[in-house]
Amino acid sequence: MTRDLRNARVRAILAFVLAGLMCGTFTVRIPALTEKLGISEASVGVVLLAWGLGALVSMQSMRGVMARAGSRAVLRVGAPLCAVSLLGVAYAPSFPWLIAAAALFGMFFGAVDVAMNAQGSTVERAYGRPLMNGMHAGWCVGAMLAGVLGTVAITAGLSFTANLAAVAVVSAPLAYVLSRGFLPDPVAAAPAAGAAKRRMPPVVYLLGAIAFGAFMVEGAIADWNGLFLRNTLGTPEAVAALGYPIFEGGMLAARLSGDRLRTRLGARRLLMASGLGTAVTFALVVTTSSTVIAVAGMVLIGLTVAMVSPTTISLAGTATATPGPAIAQTGAMGYAGLLLGPVVIGFVSNAATLRVALGIAVVLGVLISVAARFLPRPQGAMSEIHAPIEEREPLKMAA
Repeated sequence: MTRDLRNARVRAILAFVLAGLMCGTFTVRIPALTEKLGISEASVGVVLLAWGLGALVSMQSMRGVMARAGSRAVLRVGAPLCAVSLLGVAYAPSFPWLIAAAALFGMFFGAVDVAMNAQGSTVERAYGRPLMNGMHAGWCVGAMLAGVLGTVAITAGLSFTANLAAVAVVSAPLAYVLSRGFLPDPVAAAPAAGAAKRRMPPVVYLLGAIAFGAFMVEGAIADWNGLFLRNTLGTPEAVAALGYPIFEGGMLAARLSGDRLRTRLGARRLLMASGLGTAVTFALVVTTSSTVIAVAGMVLIGLTVAMVSPTTISLAGTATATPGPAIAQTGAMGYAGLLLGPVVIGFVSNAATLRVALGIAVVLGVLISVAARFLPRPQGAMSEIHAPIEEREPLKMAA
């Protein structure tokens, strides 16, 4: 194993860490954002809708961009700009400006998300074994760091604006430095461009549907757990801010062992078990009236849902000879869950209660488990990754 390959793996993981830090800082300070601009829960849903729309539009357009430019070039430009766009969210002076800034941040973030997952798939192929759960563990580290820093900022009286601005200023140069050691994507530009225009194999859309459910569950925790703990259960804001990093801690633990579990169980059985576990653990959280049980339940939700999105992204990367376009398609469908989830939860909570709205995640867990039954039966964990690209058969749907 060459030094360049190990270096690329480390840099890919750090790219996930940085992305988790930027996105996590935004989400963990949402309660402070509502106070800064005096907006309601429904208005928060609109802001998150703008962010999700920006990300979704960007990710859908990445099929062609990734085929032509590759993940390394996209990350070199997009990651620093994503950090700069976070400054717009930090300094937005009014609700309309906030919507525009959130949309721009979402657009850059969507491009970065597709590119870093494609880079992770490229590294995974070069190693010849599952690594994507470990890559996504880096996201958890960044999100946990965002939560801890957010709690420190709240305790120190640091404003929403100052907190986001500090993270943006530090992240922009780091993002550029990381991009200097990434691997080139494995397929030449001309064939890839033609592949990007073709319809994806059916399994990519099934993977996208599973990712949709998982991202919607993750978004429900990321965007609404703070308000659920503070407003529904009466938890102090500083304690409520810990709900997100605790959830990410559960995800981190699961993702650190996820690649080994996938090797033993196979992707199909792993996804089925994860979906069922998510439904059970989320039901525990939304039905309790105890802050202690709810916060502890965040860990359990993290443990159960954590491996769904990395596994779907990794499988999408093996569905065609070119990982970028397939990952972009699966990622775009997944981020539609982030797009619709916060909005649906916001409006349902307005019509009923936030507790009732979060019950949607229980249903999603069941649907993930059912959908996973239709994935191809494993012939040996990640045999597609072990085969050379030119000899690999794309994943096909099980009968």
